[in-house]
Amino acid sequence: MEDSKIIDLYWERNEDAIKETDSKYGKYLRTVAMNILNDREDTKEAVNDTYLKTWDAIPPKRPNAFLVWLSRITRSLSIDRLRFSKRMKRSNSEYDLSLEEIGECIGENSVAKQYDLDLLKDAINSFLRKYPEKNRNLFLCRYFYFDSLAASAAYCGFTESNAKTQLFRMRQALKTYLEQEGFLS
Repeated sequence: MEDSKIIDLYWERNEDAIKETDSKYGKYLRTVAMNILNDREDTKEAVNDTYLKTWDAIPPKRPNAFLVWLSRITRSLSIDRLRFSKRMKRSNSEYDLSLEEIGECIGENSVAKQYDLDLLKDAINSFLRKYPEKNRNLFLCRYFYFDSLAASAAYCGFTESNAKTQLFRMRQALKTYLEQEGFLS
């Protein structure tokens, strides 16, 4: 079913909207949540909470990019759930591994406390615009969606070794960029 028709179901307050959303995007949303939470039960809860939040938000909202909108909700809820359950330190999830990697260039406290702040987001977006789309997507797969290195590389058409090298170079360049922009001392 097309996204616009699924959104119309939400507007009609038809409960089939949730079934159709799960049928079309459930597997992807569970992957996003699992990469962060590394726990099946918490993942299930995060995805169910995504559907509830979507039900509450539509109407009045009518998202243009439905999958992106859903994945941002899932990501946010999963991060909140992870923080709440105090597993952030040693859960060995893709979220933790990604934060550890990116934390090396911008500081772990900065990541934990300022990752979602608008100024840091704008600086990172500005930095990423300098790279080809393939590299930007690799960076986003790894550090926004918290995909594994192998999955990020495969999605973007890199070998795992090449992706690792590209991400290392981008992290080093990001660190330099953020120092120049005054985010790091």
